Amino acid sequence: MDEQQRTKRNLATFPVGTIGRDMVYSLVTNYLLTFILFTRDLTAAQLAAITAIMVAARVFDALNDPIMGNIIERTRTRFGKFKPWLVIGILLTSVVVVTVFNTNLQGWAFIALFGVFYLLYSIAYTMHDIAYWGMIPALSSDANARNQFTSRATLCAGVGGALAGMLIPMFTTGEHALGGNTGTAYGLIAIVICVITPLFLSITVAGAKERRDDMQEPAPAISLKKVVKTITGNDQLMWIAVIFLIQQIGNGLVAGGLGSTYIYFAYGYSGGKYSLFSTVSLMATAFLMIFYPAISRKMHRKKLMGVLSLISIAGYAVMILSMVVPSLDIRFWVVTIGNMAASFGQYGFYLIMMISILNTVEYNELQFGTRDEAIIASLRPFLTKMGSAVTVAITSLVYIVFGVTNFTNQISALERASAAGDLAEADKLTQIADVLAGVSGGQTTGLLLCMTALPLAMMLLSYFLYLRHYTLDEEEYERICRELEAKH
Repeated sequence: MDEQQRTKRNLATFPVGTIGRDMVYSLVTNYLLTFILFTRDLTAAQLAAITAIMVAARVFDALNDPIMGNIIERTRTRFGKFKPWLVIGILLTSVVVVTVFNTNLQGWAFIALFGVFYLLYSIAYTMHDIAYWGMIPALSSDANARNQFTSRATLCAGVGGALAGMLIPMFTTGEHALGGNTGTAYGLIAIVICVITPLFLSITVAGAKERRDDMQEPAPAISLKKVVKTITGNDQLMWIAVIFLIQQIGNGLVAGGLGSTYIYFAYGYSGGKYSLFSTVSLMATAFLMIFYPAISRKMHRKKLMGVLSLISIAGYAVMILSMVVPSLDIRFWVVTIGNMAASFGQYGFYLIMMISILNTVEYNELQFGTRDEAIIASLRPFLTKMGSAVTVAITSLVYIVFGVTNFTNQISALERASAAGDLAEADKLTQIADVLAGVSGGQTTGLLLCMTALPLAMMLLSYFLYLRHYTLDEEEYERICRELEAKH
């Protein structure tokens, strides 16, 4: 099979493998805290414990990513170094996710189960996540092909995220909740997602063919020193790591819980409304997923980031100005359209950051003689998880400051009564509406400001740092590739 045939096959089979993976990721990252808030009666100590577990597990998970990348780098099998970890990781992930969303435990017993779950989930998800994204540099070294792999994979990731963002809130909250209550609905959704996820990934495992130039070489020893040296020795990798981390912290605040809580508090306990809020924003990002390779050929990354920044600034401004709109229905649409524009800019940043990280592989090879693809690729999920850990801490702090659990605990009690058959669904929804009527304007305004001003500030900081410190622009990357080709 020649290079052109392999690239064509890989473009068809590699990207679709992440559709299910990103549905699982969305379920756990974006909806786990919401699931807990609306199905468990939490004291302040228990919310603090959950927050501590999530932060600690994500930090551990993040630190584990480069180590997992090092383990993958030394894997030698007839199936390659990536595919065994794809299979093992996705099966373990499915088992632990189904377990945590299908338990009736409450109080500290649930906290204990949650702690075990989150540790196992972190380890299992890392296995297939590092392996999946680490394959991209091994699929092709051509800059345009790599853009296509990245954009198509992120398109499919977006499809998975969009399906999750549309269906999970719609069928878990409000009158359309499966089984008539939130707890049962989340359990059923988790089972469905964790069944189809391995099926999607099997397409990648069966079809994708990576370059195996280094598979004949002896496997390098697993070395934490090697991981640290690869990351800290590559100045461009270090700078893009800092920049990406800042952007990811801000970018995760809306989807990580603040967005759904704000919509429920401000516009009613309807999963359909939050589904609409998130789906409209994903429609805008789908444009970038599809057309990014064409856009990147016409506009340099740094110039594109400037355009994306302006779009996001306009979006966040519209969201904040929605507070003066008197009509509740019109205000919802103003916030939704503003979020669409803000998400468009943020997602464009994410695509550019991903490619900027991957392009340090050739820079590393030129500087040190080794590509270290899996280690470098492991930095993206490492940073995403570190960012999400900070996001969880910020989100929980916002919940405490604005007294969110005072209302969610009441809703949780009504959901449990409905699940036990002690409360009719219609009566449950009426009483939940009465609970939410007690939310003050100051509380909803505070949530809105936290999910707009903070992401915007972090986005702009990451943009200015990128302009100043990241030097691997399109011309420099092409120069490095030519020099490496001449050396080979």
